Amino acid sequence: MNEKFFALPEEKQNRIINAGYRVFSQNSYKKSPVGEVAAEAGISKSLLFHYFRNKQALYLFLWNKGAEVTMEYLNRYGCYEPGSLFEQMERGMKAKMEVMRRYPHMTAFVLKAFYEKDPAVRPAIQKSYRYYFGLKASKALLQADPEVFVPGLDLEMMYREMYWASEGYLWEMVQRDDLDVDRLERDFVRLMDFWKSVYLRKKEGE
Repeated sequence: MNEKFFALPEEKQNRIINAGYRVFSQNSYKKSPVGEVAAEAGISKSLLFHYFRNKQALYLFLWNKGAEVTMEYLNRYGCYEPGSLFEQMERGMKAKMEVMRRYPHMTAFVLKAFYEKDPAVRPAIQKSYRYYFGLKASKALLQADPEVFVPGLDLEMMYREMYWASEGYLWEMVQRDDLDVDRLERDFVRLMDFWKSVYLRKKEGE
């Protein structure tokens, strides 16, 4: 990647990033027109290729940027600090909602990129996903106290079930043109209240 991209003002960097997320989130990798990314960002296609040597480099940059920004916000919101699993998830929810407000099309891009089949980008994306998912899951489960959950519960399977349900709901919502982040946040609060009622051990008297 050309280091001149990082020398650009932050506002111009964000224009290029958001344009890339928007275009790639609405098309397959192969059918995404790079010229449209450039036009939406307010630059020429040749200048875009001055910052990123080709389409593949731009796409993988956007994927890695999404992972880095997400991890940055998860740490900023204290998602890996001591606390119950659901406390960590609630912090994570708030962090991800803030990311969605800053980069409106990032979530749709990340979800679409995960299922991308093109061999030009798929291997790198899957390798990166396994690393980041493993990192999040191991940190979350390491601090989970089995005693607060219903007896005999498979904590790893529970975590995966909640993760898959969250991703499925996000996928459904980001397909809409009028994504309502506040509604997403309210729905996730309700979803976590449901999970607590199912998975947490009942206290005496409840």
